[in-house]
Amino acid sequence: MKKDEKAAQKFQIEIVETMSALVEVVAENSETALLKAREIYRNEDIILYPDDFIDTKFNIFGRE
Repeated sequence: MKKDEKAAQKFQIEIVETMSALVEVVAENSETALLKAREIYRNEDIILYPDDFIDTKFNIFGRE
């Protein structure tokens, strides 16, 4: 290897996409509302679409 050549390295890059949607939930308090929203989302009754996209971030997660 020549002096001016650098050895290639492997990097792990984390790609994080953020999506957002506002939903209305009827509940007795905010804690119950959050629990209901999570349950509805996990049951796939709330689906986020490409139009709900907000941001993408790239983070160096590690190097091998």
